[in-house]
Amino acid sequence: MAKTMAQLPYHYGVKVRVFPSTKQRRLIRRNSDASRFIYNQMNGMNNDLLWLKQVKIPITLVLDRIADLTERLKKPSTAISNIHGWLNHPDFDSLMKANAIKNYKTAWKLFRQVHQAGMPKFHKRGYTQTYQTSCLYSAKVTVPTMRNGSVRLNDTHHLQLPKLGRLRFKGLPSKILDQANDIRIGTTTISMDAVGHYFVSLQMGSEHPFVSKQSVVESKVGIDLNLDNFLTDSNGRVIANPRYYRMIKGKLAKVQRKLSRRDRRAKKSQRRLSESRNYQKQRLLAAKLQLKVANQRKNFLHNVSTALIKNHDLVVAEELRSKNMLRNHALAMSIADVGWRTLLAMLTYKADLYGRKFLTVNPRNTTQTCSHCGYIMTGKNKLTLADRKWTCPSCGAFHVRDHNAAKNILAKGLALL
Repeated sequence: MAKTMAQLPYHYGVKVRVFPSTKQRRLIRRNSDASRFIYNQMNGMNNDLLWLKQVKIPITLVLDRIADLTERLKKPSTAISNIHGWLNHPDFDSLMKANAIKNYKTAWKLFRQVHQAGMPKFHKRGYTQTYQTSCLYSAKVTVPTMRNGSVRLNDTHHLQLPKLGRLRFKGLPSKILDQANDIRIGTTTISMDAVGHYFVSLQMGSEHPFVSKQSVVESKVGIDLNLDNFLTDSNGRVIANPRYYRMIKGKLAKVQRKLSRRDRRAKKSQRRLSESRNYQKQRLLAAKLQLKVANQRKNFLHNVSTALIKNHDLVVAEELRSKNMLRNHALAMSIADVGWRTLLAMLTYKADLYGRKFLTVNPRNTTQTCSHCGYIMTGKNKLTLADRKWTCPSCGAFHVRDHNAAKNILAKGLALL
C-alpha cells in the first residue's frame, strides 16, 4: 500500500507561473470566491456559537440556535451547500470546499491552542485570488507519481488540474522533472497576485531526498542581523543592506498619491472602482512597484541564506521578534524593509534540506558582552546604538560592535550543543 504524504520522509514545495485561458481565469475566480465564502461561513457559525454559549440564561431560542449550529458544524460541507445551492454548480471543485473547511479548522485549532494571532478573521474580497485543491490517486494506481494523479504533469510545459484542465506553465526545476516518477503531489494552491500573474504551488513528497546532502566543511558561523549592515558574521564578513524599499519610496509615493486622487474622482462621479479604468490602470502601476521590491528582497534573502547553509555546517543567529521591534516608529520602516524573519525561516528549512544545523539563541547582552573576556557593559558604560566601535574596560580588547556580537552569538550556539 502506498504511503500518504505525511508518512513520506522528504517534502518539498515549488511555485510555478501558469498561463490560463479566459475560461480558466473565470473558473479560478469563481473557485476563489467560493473558497472565501465557505471559510467566512464557517467563521460566522463558530463566532455565533462562541458568543451564544456565553449566555447564562437558558432561553429556548438561544438553546435551539446552539443545537442547530452544533449540528451544522458536524458536517459543514453538506450544511453550507444545502443552504447555498449555488455551491453545487459543476464549476466548483469539491476538493476546494474540503480544503477551505480544513483551513478554517486549522486556524481555529491554532487560536484555541496558542491564543497569539487572535480569532480567525473574515477574509475580505481583494485584488488577489487563491484556493486549494488536492491531488487524488485512483485505487488502481500502485505507485503514485507526478504523472498519474488528479493533479499531474502532462509534459515538461503543461499541468493537468481538476476543473481547469490543461495549463501551460514554466519554472519547474530540472531536478524535479528528473525525479517525477519518484515524487507524489499533495495539496495544490492556485493563486493570482495583485498584478494579475497566475501561479500554482505544489506540495510534494518523496522517499528520496530532493537535493543531495552537502559535504562536511568543518565551518561554524554566528551571524548578527542589524540595520547599519544587513549581516555581519563571526569571521568579520559584512553583507551590505540593499534597502530596496527606500530606493523606490519616493516613486511609489507619487504613484500612490495619483491613485488616491483617482479614487476620490471615481467616488465623486459615483463610479465603482472596479469599473474605473483610470483607477485600475494606476492601481496596477502601484502593485507592480511593490511586487518588484518584494521579488528583489526575496531573491536577495534566498542568495544569502543558501550561501550561509552551503558553506557552513553550523549557523547560529539571534532570535528576533520583528513584531515587537516594529513598535519603534523610528525604525519600523527599516526593520520591515530588511526581512529578518523571512531570512530566519529560509535558514530553518534549508538547513533541514541540505543536512546542516541552524540554531537561534537569545540575543540578550550579545552586543554588550566582550567576546574576549566576557565582561558585560552596564550602567554608564552601556553601549548605545551610536557606539559602533568600543574598547573593553576590563581586558582592553578593541571591538567592532557587530563583529563582537556575532562572536557572542556563535559562542551561545556552541554552548547549546
